Amino acid sequence: MKISFFGHSDYEPNEEDEDEIIQKIDELVFDNPCEFLLGGIGAFDMFAKKCYLKYKRLLNPNVKLTLVMPCPDRKYNIKGYDDKVYPPLESVPRRLAIIRKNEWMVNESDYIIAYVWHYGGARNTLDIAKRKNKPIFNLALRKYPDFY
Repeated sequence: MKISFFGHSDYEPNEEDEDEIIQKIDELVFDNPCEFLLGGIGAFDMFAKKCYLKYKRLLNPNVKLTLVMPCPDRKYNIKGYDDKVYPPLESVPRRLAIIRKNEWMVNESDYIIAYVWHYGGARNTLDIAKRKNKPIFNLALRKYPDFY
């Protein structure tokens, strides 16, 4: 199983969201192997990484976190990741690299965990996931039930 995380860069983490994401991960994965895909940019990505590390440490060591990089020449903080990948984006203009990387992550995923409550890149990615009929858990709907 592969699970991708998407959310807004202006996300503000809290303990209740952390507990809910870890619970959702455990419900989906239990003690099975799983790969999580993460873009590693912005506040929600850092929060998702923290949740993953806690889940791995406390509940399931059979999981791995892969950093999905949109640009091969950019410096990334790879601490905490088990692997890194650069999708086949060589012919994509740099200004579209993150959008195409997100599309690639959606295509590779069996499930999406998100925190999306306003318009922007994360919303566009969630729209792509919906069109592809990917199962989505959007944590933001608890606080913003009318968003979608």
